[in-house]
Amino acid sequence: MTAFHEVSLPLAFALGASGGPERRVDIVALASGREVRNTPWAHGRRRYDIGGAVRTLDDLHTLTAFFEARRGMLYGFRFRDPFDCKSCAPSRTPTPMDQVIGAGDGATNTFQLSKLYGADDAAYARTIAKPVADSVLIAVDGVLQTSGVSIDATTGVVTFAVAPASDAVISAGFSFDTPVRFDVDALDVSMDAFGAGRALSVRLIEVAI
Repeated sequence: MTAFHEVSLPLAFALGASGGPERRVDIVALASGREVRNTPWAHGRRRYDIGGAVRTLDDLHTLTAFFEARRGMLYGFRFRDPFDCKSCAPSRTPTPMDQVIGAGDGATNTFQLSKLYGADDAAYARTIAKPVADSVLIAVDGVLQTSGVSIDATTGVVTFAVAPASDAVISAGFSFDTPVRFDVDALDVSMDAFGAGRALSVRLIEVAI
């Protein structure tokens, strides 16, 4: 199991961060000029650089303490992706109808939070394993559930006390973190002026949970 600490990188380090999803595609060019494309990855992987968010010596102190507590690349942690951290568009407020996460069958009482990207046959369902505690809203057939349902904020698993009826639509809205680890063995920092500092590059990479 991946070594993981259920702690969040301070939100201030998301400001000034750069990065996003990565996909690996193997491409073979044929003699005809056509291409054969395949991917060994079932899921994308996100990479970030938070070096641009470090501006003061206090920022460096906070980042150094967090880096040391994670033992560098050893332990994963939560990161609030500033570009993609909600079940809806960034400017909107999550609602319990944002994402369909399953259908009832009268027996199943656990469902995994997920977020759908795209539509129809090309859509990609991303597992959401690190929802923000107390942000998750669950609905059954469009009705908000205020009791009889619990959410594990460390796995993203939704559990009903009573299994939803057959064909009932289970939907959810939420904010979430991306599980990451440091992708550097050392922090490369500098002091630019009195009270001001910067980190040249502090890379993060998404980890599977």
